[in-house]
Amino acid sequence: MTCDVPASRETAWRSHGTRRRSTRALRVRGSALLVAATVLAVLVVPPLVRLDEQAVDLAAKLLPPSWSHPFGTDDLGRDLLLRCVYGLRVSLLVGVAAALTATVVGTAVGATAGALGGWVDRGIMRLVDTVSSVPHLLLGIFVVAMFRPGVWPVIASVALTHWLSTARIVRAQVLSLRARPYVDAAVSGGASRWRVTVRHLLPAVLPQAALAAVLMVPHAMWHESALSFLGLGLPTHTASLGTLIQGARGSLLAGQWWPTLFPGLFIIVPTLAIAGLAGAWRERINPRRRSELTL
Repeated sequence: MTCDVPASRETAWRSHGTRRRSTRALRVRGSALLVAATVLAVLVVPPLVRLDEQAVDLAAKLLPPSWSHPFGTDDLGRDLLLRCVYGLRVSLLVGVAAALTATVVGTAVGATAGALGGWVDRGIMRLVDTVSSVPHLLLGIFVVAMFRPGVWPVIASVALTHWLSTARIVRAQVLSLRARPYVDAAVSGGASRWRVTVRHLLPAVLPQAALAAVLMVPHAMWHESALSFLGLGLPTHTASLGTLIQGARGSLLAGQWWPTLFPGLFIIVPTLAIAGLAGAWRERINPRRRSELTL
């Protein structure tokens, strides 16, 4: 009788672990499917659908969802599905480009601080702390305001405000790796700091930097949408998810819900899918740490 209790507990723990693994696998498959559908929609729909996403048809304005217009039309009679796909295309471009740029800058800054140490490390980290004290959105508005509205100012704005976390992660990894025996052996063998950093430290921190870049894509998409919604990002005639929501405010007050709902879903669903895949990747890199959804 006393042996049955541990056996039952072990069986319960095994079934709990099996359910957790199946739930994680289901989440990863669902996220991968949503990401694949997003990429296919961005790449395939514009060439296949021979419609002008800027074509104005006032006779068909604010039509509810139907077979001919699955997402309805906006206040100028333009097909909302096609506009959402083009908007997602622009938002993904901004998110990926900004995330890659911020990751490169953050990796270079963090590796430099961690490898050199001393007053260089202290000076760089004080700079990081100073920039971090300013809210990202406020700093992004300041950067965008110096240029004319367009895609590249928005990319620069998001990249210049999102490299800080990557710099901190890479610096911490480099400081940890500097204490490894193989790094001490390389230094004792006469290798310079530059050679040790390039040959030993950077390859070891690249998986964490790549994970930071993937996690940064949804954050950059939200940042771009916020700037465009405020009228400071992309031009109003450009179909981005932020400008679509900004232009649908009057329709929402009048009771037409579809011009706001579908662009909002095009922001939420892909970002959750990308974050879900990134969380699974983080669990694979560091199994002891449970994944957390960070947007």
